[in-house]
Amino acid sequence: MKSCFDLSGRVAVVVGATSGIGRQIALGLAEHGADVVPAGRRLVEVQKTCSQIEQLGRRAAALTVDVKSRDSIEELRDSTVKTLGHVDILVNAAAFTARKPTVAVSDEEWTAMLDTNLQGVVRTCQIFHSALQASGRGRIINIASLGSYVAFQEVAAYCASKSAVLSLTRSLGCEWARDGICVNAIAPGVFPTELNRALLEGTERGKEILMRTPMKRFGTPDELVGAAVLLASDGASFITGQCIVVDGGYLASGVNS
Repeated sequence: MKSCFDLSGRVAVVVGATSGIGRQIALGLAEHGADVVPAGRRLVEVQKTCSQIEQLGRRAAALTVDVKSRDSIEELRDSTVKTLGHVDILVNAAAFTARKPTVAVSDEEWTAMLDTNLQGVVRTCQIFHSALQASGRGRIINIASLGSYVAFQEVAAYCASKSAVLSLTRSLGCEWARDGICVNAIAPGVFPTELNRALLEGTERGKEILMRTPMKRFGTPDELVGAAVLLASDGASFITGQCIVVDGGYLASGVNS
């Protein structure tokens, strides 16, 4: 019996796939049968991820993208369709964070954070809408955050952007259901990556997070693959506008000692 989680024959575009969570999701989708475009700004890193995907026996295309540029995203969509034929799955994983007292954050810094983390998702969803609708089984997976739900000290712009990504996911999930596109999100718990490792490992901030996490450890990026495969697959055909939290119990937690 064919598994409802088999992604064979599907094409996934993972934006922000050159490192960390995005790269692991790209590889995970390939392991479950999808052909994958692991797009990002750094061509050398894109090529490395493509090589890993091809070693799994899947097709890949080494395409770069800058989510701040509508022209760049349109080129990514057109090149994907030209090279691989269609698009069924879009993962929005491009983001960055920075810690700074909010009173000292400039207009330019705030705007830059939202331009990548939120507006980049909006642009990419808009531009890929027609291709995903044409698929007949379109899937969008946005990467939210624990910061979509709770505050973290001195990263207000990041939390604001990720709260907005969660709200956008709900809105598009409802609006685009009529177009045959399921729009959902994954909110990772605390996963040390190139993006945040310096803020977490061996710091008081990291120790506090571990204290509040019932599993008493950070996550590893491969632990997000199961949720991503579910949301990309036929197993999620009646799931839209939702967010799966993968956090070792952090949000459910009250007192842990």
